[in-house]
Amino acid sequence: MAKRPGKATRSTTPKEPTAFPLRGDAPFIELQQLLKAVGAADTGGGAKVAIQEGEVRVNGAVEVRRSRKLVPGDVVVHKGRWWKVVAGANAPAS
Repeated sequence: MAKRPGKATRSTTPKEPTAFPLRGDAPFIELQQLLKAVGAADTGGGAKVAIQEGEVRVNGAVEVRRSRKLVPGDVVVHKGRWWKVVAGANAPAS
């Protein structure tokens, strides 16, 4: 069946990002570590390639630094999935 011109497609992006809590009282997590932790990359090498090829956005901008420090409030997007970094359970409220 052919697509009709101008027909809207359904978005696969959730309305709210998935929360990613930092561990304990850690003030940040590196971008490469987050991608591995959420399963967006199987290995550090896979995360490195995805980041270097511009497939990852942080707060709306393409990010190419693997060691970018993510703090609570940062939003990461990769292949239609997105996560928001939040403070861990033992962290003081901001």
